[in-house]
Formats: sequence, structure tokens, C-alpha cells
Amino acid sequence: MAKHVGIKLPDDLIKILKGGKTVAVLATFSEKGLPHTTPLQCIYPKGLESILISIHKDHTGYRNMIWQKKVMMCFLDEGNVAYSVLGRAGVVRAPSVVHPLMNVVRIDIIDIKSDRSVLVCVDQGVSWSYTSPEAEELSKALINELKELAETL
Repeated sequence: MAKHVGIKLPDDLIKILKGGKTVAVLATFSEKGLPHTTPLQCIYPKGLESILISIHKDHTGYRNMIWQKKVMMCFLDEGNVAYSVLGRAGVVRAPSVVHPLMNVVRIDIIDIKSDRSVLVCVDQGVSWSYTSPEAEELSKALINELKELAETL
């Protein structure tokens, strides 16, 4: 059963987000009401009440969040981290200084619920690796941009 957490990111979720190796699933709706999910890995917390993401400017999830503003993000990771975050999206940098096709979006938290189960424990999240040294360099640069913005916004 889901439990209301509030509007501040819990410590265990902040730790996972700052680790730079988690994947969130971003849920949006199109103008026609069609649901869309997008896995994201360039994510960083901005304080306790916002999350910064980097996303391609032509991605369907990006277009949907610009139109509708409200989004949901699901986090499942080691240490039984299981949260859904409802938020309001706003573009803070378009384009990214790292790559002209990427934009930075801030998700201001409206509500967080814990999705921990009494029946199962989340032992690990999605495991992933870089596809090339160039992909690693780009991803790390995008995360560093989010870290910098988290301090200066």
C-alpha cells in the first residue's frame, strides 16, 4: 500500500540520485491523452523539493511535459528505494551548455509517495553501462551540468 511521504525528497532517494547510476521512469500524457513512459538516467536533486533532468529536445516525453507540465517519476533502486514523485515541469536551460540537442528541466515536487511493499524488497534497480567512451563522457558532462545548476539555480 502506498504511503504519502510529503514534498521533500527522502534521504535514501537523495543518496541514490546523487550517486548518478539510477534510472527513473518518467510518465507523461500527450495532448490526445495517450500515456508515455521514458527511462532517464541524467537526474540530480536540486535541494529537497526539486529534481533536475536532462532530456533530448525532440523526445516525446519532453514534448508532453512542456504541453502538460505535470509529470510522474518512478524510482526503484537498491536499499528498498521505491518512490513515485508527482511534479510540475519547467525548462530551465534550452539548450544545454553540454549538447545543443539536450534541454534541462526542473521538476518541482507536488507530492511523493512510498511504493515499498510489505511482500517484497527492492534489492537493486536497473543495471546499466555506457555504450562507448563518448557516451560516458557525454553522460558525465550532462550530470555535471545538473550538479552545477543544482547549486546555482
